Amino acid sequence: MATDELAPAPPPAPAAVAPSPAGGDHSPAFSFSIWPPTQRTRDAVVRRLVDTLAGDTILCKRYGAVPTADADPAARAIEAEAFDAAAAATGGAAASVEEGIEALQFYSKEVSRRLLDFVKSRSADAKADPPSEEAQAPAAPEAEAAEPAS
Repeated sequence: MATDELAPAPPPAPAAVAPSPAGGDHSPAFSFSIWPPTQRTRDAVVRRLVDTLAGDTILCKRYGAVPTADADPAARAIEAEAFDAAAAATGGAAASVEEGIEALQFYSKEVSRRLLDFVKSRSADAKADPPSEEAQAPAAPEAEAAEPAS
């Protein structure tokens, strides 16, 4: 048996991230940004909106499902408008993690509000559309033909 097999393993290398100072500031070795969201995150929001609009959801049961062909462009518009509103409210990028969290919360609320506005307006438009001519045709001629002449 070789002697190097019995030697203890060397100690692990020190961590690359230094501990945070007492003030709570984070080390520059590690940072993240919560706002603006990545394109991957924005695409996931769009996919979820399409599922919500076209799927078997409470919104669809209450306001009617949106065909998938209509749901995709509507979802993209909802997400883009919400993102633009949040970006305008924050002035673009967030200066701190707290501001990023606030911007993300604003974005989330805007997505939800715009989604609800969309399904409500779509439902109202469907109710406002007049029924087809066949549905409006009176049944009176059939009733008159059935009555005997006096």
